[in-house]
Amino acid sequence: MGLLELCEEVFGTADLYRVLGVRREASDGEVRRGYHKVSLQVHPDRVGEDDKEDATRRFQILGKVYSVLSDKEQRAVYDEQGTVDEDSDVLSQDRDWEAYWRLLFKKISLEDIQAFEKTYKGSEEELADIKQAYVDFKGDMDQIMESVLCVQFTEEPRIRKIIQQAIDAGEVPSYNAFVKESKQKMNARKRRAEEEAKEAEMSRKELGLDGENNLKAIIQSRQKDRQKEMDNFLAQMEAKYCKPSKRGGKKTALKKEKK
Repeated sequence: MGLLELCEEVFGTADLYRVLGVRREASDGEVRRGYHKVSLQVHPDRVGEDDKEDATRRFQILGKVYSVLSDKEQRAVYDEQGTVDEDSDVLSQDRDWEAYWRLLFKKISLEDIQAFEKTYKGSEEELADIKQAYVDFKGDMDQIMESVLCVQFTEEPRIRKIIQQAIDAGEVPSYNAFVKESKQKMNARKRRAEEEAKEAEMSRKELGLDGENNLKAIIQSRQKDRQKEMDNFLAQMEAKYCKPSKRGGKKTALKKEKK
């Protein structure tokens, strides 16, 4: 069975871009981030023993999809003809996909996240990300606060001020979801954030956690959706900000998640 047929069977689509959740016009970085995000959901290390065999198969297929879309020649053939060269070196080589994945995405520590946060907050990059999130989510502050890196609920006044200044300057449109957001919705968002912060603190105390492992351990001690949140956060941070591996891997980056 060829790669496209395998994708249809395992991911429900034969479109390689849809498998990674990216646009056909996606940049190399967007393709890499898409691969990382999906791979976190199926990586064999992140599932139970009962699901490991299925996850390993999906993970291997996903790696082949990324190999095609990250290779300029193979991607050009796929874009033009809608086919992949099953006999190409990209797909025919016997590759250890887990080892390949670890070359692309180095492990991230709490210190990495903290160091990034210090330089990111207040930067031009953060400003651009906030405005982009505002446009992407049409002013929905729930989604904006969830999507912007390193943002805590206590920073909402600062985020709102940045957005309002951008609206006043004509840099972004004025969305009713933002300018006419109800107090009830604002308060509900604040309550959710406070409850989540309390849960995380309670888990930390119960487990006696401290140091660089506590972020992930806290999430792992809670329900599955919290595990997904941590995975998405790390994917976001890794895909955007990791340094290239010195062992020959391609550029990578980091991404963060909220508690």
